[in-house]
Order: sequence, then structure tokens, then C-alpha cells
Amino acid sequence: MKEYKYTINGNKYNVTIGDIEENIAHVEVNGTPYTVEMEKAPAAPKKVVRPVVAAAAPAAAPAPETKVSRPAAAGGKSGIKSPLPGVILQIKVNVGDQVKRGQVLMVLEAMKMENNIPSDRDGKVVAINVSKGDSILEGTDLIVIE
Repeated sequence: MKEYKYTINGNKYNVTIGDIEENIAHVEVNGTPYTVEMEKAPAAPKKVVRPVVAAAAPAAAPAPETKVSRPAAAGGKSGIKSPLPGVILQIKVNVGDQVKRGQVLMVLEAMKMENNIPSDRDGKVVAINVSKGDSILEGTDLIVIE
């Protein structure tokens, strides 16, 4: 079970993610339990897996829909993982780009601070698993480099 605290449009949310069975997650937002159905992966194998979770709000203040990406297997290639949960502000590379160790790949906002996510090695970007504005969990594969 993981717990997260989010502030969306000035509203604070305490989110607890419980059991995840196939594509159903048991989530509690500010003490209210929800059953969340995540998108199923397409039949053809695909490297990008992004479940969608709607951020629930108290009846008085509906919140905008938030996509939350969870850790995904990267196959035989190695991915750059998120060091903490947050929101993707910028993606500074494209698929096919050659990157050097230490080059900033993207900017992650976490705890009201912008964090540069650098490459840990030289290589070629083969997949970008997140989009600008995505909310991500700690350990999520952000970019796959071979």
C-alpha cells in the first residue's frame, strides 16, 4: 500500500493505493474508498503502459482528471526511473536522439520543486513512456535508453 499527498487547484488530497488486481485498483482519496478501472493493455505487445486514474474529490469541489503512470517493465533495455512521485513538466529529448551521461532528459515537479532528470549513461532514446502533464509514481520507467 502506498500513500501520496497531492494538491490540485489548491485542494489537498491524501491518496492511498491499495491492492491492484489485473486492471482494478482499490484507491482511497481523503478517506473515501474508490474502485478504479485502469485501461487494459492492447492485444499487440507495446512498450508503453499508462493506466488512467481519475482523481476523486469531495462533492463540493470536483477535480480535473489526472493520469497516473505506474512502474512498467522495460523488457531487455534499461529505463531511467523516476526518483520520486510528481508531474512531468518538460521532456527535453525525442525518440531516436543520442544522449550523453548527465544530459537532462526531462523536468519533474515534485513537492513544488522542479527536478532535472539526467541520463545515467550514453545511448540512444528508444522509448519515452510518459507525456508532459502526466502524474507519475516513484519507480516509473520514464525513458528507455539502449
